[in-house]
Amino acid sequence: MTSLRADCPCGSGTAYDACCGRLHRGAAQAATPEELMRSRYAAYAVGETDYVWRTWHPRTRPDSVAQDPDLRWTGLDIVATGPDWVEFVARYETPSGPGELREHSRFARRAGRWFYLDGDVG
Repeated sequence: MTSLRADCPCGSGTAYDACCGRLHRGAAQAATPEELMRSRYAAYAVGETDYVWRTWHPRTRPDSVAQDPDLRWTGLDIVATGPDWVEFVARYETPSGPGELREHSRFARRAGRWFYLDGDVG
């Protein structure tokens, strides 16, 4: 788990506890798709896979979300955002070297909360 005083993995420059940590522990809800996307990335980075599962739309989420122990998330760039989508590049390291995930993610609002719906990887 990331130290509460350390910078948030989402790249905001804010301490984890004041940024995505408050969302992970349920003290606040994401106000925008970008904030949800950043918090989901940070959740993968710190191993909060329960949060990733809880913020996945019930219509499209998998039965479970597992952390890949050989993958370490190293950075996030937001490319573009819209009213219900976010395009991003997430960088990672594996034993075989660095890589990146590019995705155009879609989000839906349900009962006043944002949820990850699905995305196009590419």
